[in-house]
This record gives sequence, structure tokens and C-alpha cells, in this order.
Amino acid sequence: MPSLLAAGAHTVPGHVTAIFCALLVLLILALALEEKLHAKKSIIAGAFASVCLLLGAAFHILPFQDVLIGAVSVPVPEGLLLEPGQWLVEGGHALVMPVYIPAVDWGVIAIILGSSLFVDVTSKSGLFTWIAIRLTKLSGGDPRKLLWLYGLMTVVFSAVLNNVTAMIIVGSLSAVSLSRLKRSGLLLGFLLTEGLLTNVGGLLTLISSVPNIIVGQKAGISFLKFFIVASPFVVVTTVVTLLMGAQLFKVPRLVGEAERAEAASLVAGFDENDGIESRGFFVFGAVMLGLFIVVIAMASVLPWVSSLGLGYVALAFALIMLLRFKSSADRFYQAVDWDLLGFFCALFAVIYVMEYAQVLHLIGRGVSVLLGLGEHGGTASLLVSAAGFSSVTDNIPLAAMMANILEAQSVMAPESVTSGSWWAVIFGANLGGNLTPIGSASTLVAVTVMHKHQVPLSFGGFVVKALPFALAHLAIAVVYVLLVVPLLA
Repeated sequence: MPSLLAAGAHTVPGHVTAIFCALLVLLILALALEEKLHAKKSIIAGAFASVCLLLGAAFHILPFQDVLIGAVSVPVPEGLLLEPGQWLVEGGHALVMPVYIPAVDWGVIAIILGSSLFVDVTSKSGLFTWIAIRLTKLSGGDPRKLLWLYGLMTVVFSAVLNNVTAMIIVGSLSAVSLSRLKRSGLLLGFLLTEGLLTNVGGLLTLISSVPNIIVGQKAGISFLKFFIVASPFVVVTTVVTLLMGAQLFKVPRLVGEAERAEAASLVAGFDENDGIESRGFFVFGAVMLGLFIVVIAMASVLPWVSSLGLGYVALAFALIMLLRFKSSADRFYQAVDWDLLGFFCALFAVIYVMEYAQVLHLIGRGVSVLLGLGEHGGTASLLVSAAGFSSVTDNIPLAAMMANILEAQSVMAPESVTSGSWWAVIFGANLGGNLTPIGSASTLVAVTVMHKHQVPLSFGGFVVKALPFALAHLAIAVVYVLLVVPLLA
């Protein structure tokens, strides 16, 4: 017999919403002051999630009811009138589930966990180091060519690895290469340019950065569609960044045969095969990386895989790579960023409670005001606001909140949320990290590498040197989202 389900709409008193708004502001401040608090993201978000869930239960705003598993929607009989948010279902069975379990977007968790494991195991083949050293030799030791090759490598690595891993690999090799070439004075320019390019490269694919995954999943953007829309922007912005970097940091070209011959002899000392322990595993890693990218790109159209999702693909490829180390796989589990995964689970729980406390609805009104500035003005304002927010705190909460808000608005009024709004959040959340050294983990890593090699750069110094790049990136992004994205999306 069909059953009637309701969405559970409710009214929340204003003082309750105000309390949860205050908690959200405190969470954002705590994340911005993470270093000062000497606490990991997972601990900060976990503490706020515990408080939010407890208060949500105390104020009776959370939906404590059984979850119906295996039910299917059925046509509404003629003459039966349903309230808004109600629907008829048939079959299935009730399952008692803690309220915070459905709060977590497990698809996002699976993508991050699977991709991290896959990349970590693949890196043991020596593939990424081999690519980097081959490019160093290709440059012939010319600083200007080296900047361009390392910049392009940074973008590509940021697209297939996480930004932090890409920055560590490229940054470390930059320091070694410039030292051998007796060009250590250029290290600041190289590392700053590479750090900024990690956030540009993070826009290349759906899985390049966490904001892409979160917003892309909510907006229903496929891997292939994301690449088609974002790649022209990444190409143009990468070229602009490298041209600016070469000029602003005065990266020279080699002149004369004597300089070229000396530089060539210095880079000849690099051996790309040093990091390859097994030629067979090296080839296997290269093949699997190519196959991983192809399957991820086609996941939305592949039979069965399209139903299982990107998380399944990431975990499946991680398992295949782990088979190579089946007796010692636990060492890769230890290398997983569990703090990041714990942070996500807690953050999703906080946002879930905020949704029921009507906080997201309140923020959504502010977003509506921005969008009310017109198709162009609203989208541009949303992009710049997202960039400003993500420059001073973690861009993940921003992406998660905005994804939920835009999803809710698109359901209630589809015409009020265009594809440009989704892309404004994606571009703003990624590029805002280039405004300050704390705006993204990869720029923070770049500054850390600078300090390690006695290249001091203060917070203010970073902002001064990065500001021309960041403003150029945002200007290109606004024009691109307004004029090009509507043609491609």
C-alpha cells in the first residue's frame, strides 16, 4: 500500500536562527585562526558539529524519524490533494539511522579518499618525479623556459593531484634546480608564481579541488562538461600568470653560447630514473593514471558506473593500485589526510543543522540580493564576494554553504539561479586563495618552502606581490563567467 511522506517543513523562531548564525560566524573565525588556536580543522569543526547537533535536538528542529530504504515514488491517484513537500511512496523498509549520517555527503568523501589513495600509491612509481626532471632537462637550464615548463607542470599536477601535493613536488624541485643552476635569487618568483598557479590549475577538472567537487555534485556538472567549460579559462590565465611572473620577477633568458653550455652541463646532472624502483610498476602507474582520467571523464555515460558515481570510480582505482602493495597497504592508509576527511564529515553535519535552523535560508536572502542586481551584476558580485570570503578563511565551508543555498533556490525558483551563479562560486572559491597566503593550503606551502630555503616573505609582502596576479585572475574570471560560460555551459 502506498505511504504518504512529508518533507517536514517547519517554522523556526527568530532567536533560534540567531543563535545558529552566531555559531556559524564563530566556526568561520575559528577556521581562519586555525594556526593561532593550534587545533586541527577536524577538531574545530567537530566541536562545533557536536554543539550544533545538541542544540538542534534541544530546540526540536532536527528530523528524528526512520529512514525509508528501497521505496519508490508512485503516481498520485486522481482526486488526492497533497500538501507542498509531500509525495506517495510504495515498498521499502524503515531503518533507524542517526540524524548526522544522512547529513554527510558520502559521495564527496569517497571521491576525496579514493583519489588521495590512488595518487599517493601512483606517486611511488616515480612517475611524477620523472616528468618533472624530464622537463628540467628540456629547459636546457634557461630560467625563462624553466619558469614556463614548471608553471605548466604545476597546472597539470594540480589538475590530477591535490594542490598541496603538486606544490610540494614542484616547489621542492624548483629549489633544487635553481640551486644547481646557481639561480637561487629567482626562487621567490618561481615559488610565488607556482603557488598561484596551483589554484588556477585547481579549476581545470571537477576533481582538481574540493570546492569543484562539492559545487559540481550539487549542480549536476559532469567531469567532461566541467573540463570543457573551465579549460579555456585555465589556459588563458596560465599564460597571463607566466607572462606577468617573468616580467615582475625579472626572470632572464640565457644569452650567449657560453651561458647555454654551462647551464646544459648543470642540468645534465639530473637523473630522472633515480626515483624509479620498478620499471614495470612505473609503466603500470602511467597506464592506470591515463585510464583513471578517461574513466572519470566518461563516468556519466558509462553503463552501471554512471549509477555508482565518481566516488566508486576513485575507490575502485585506489584498490587496484593498492593491490601492488597488498601486504603493506596500511602504510598508505596512514598517509591519508584523515584530518581533512574528519573536517568534511563534521562540516556537513554543521551545514545540515544550519539548514534546519533556517540559517542557510537567511544567507540565501543575501545571495538573492546579489543575484537581484541583474544577470551580469549579480553573477559578478557573487564571484567577487566568494573570492573575498575564501581569501581569509577556508574555501570549503564557503563552497558547501553556497552549493546548498543555490540548490535550494534553483528548486524553489529555477529561473532565479543560472548556470553562471554556480560557476561564479566555483571560480571565486578557487581564485580567492591567491589574495593572501592563508587563502589556500598550496600558497601556504609555497611560503613554507620559501622560509625553508631562507627566502623570507611576510603576510603583507605576499599580499603586495600576489595582488597584481589575483586582480588579473579575478578580472579575467568575471569577464569569462559573464561572456563565455553561457556559450559553453
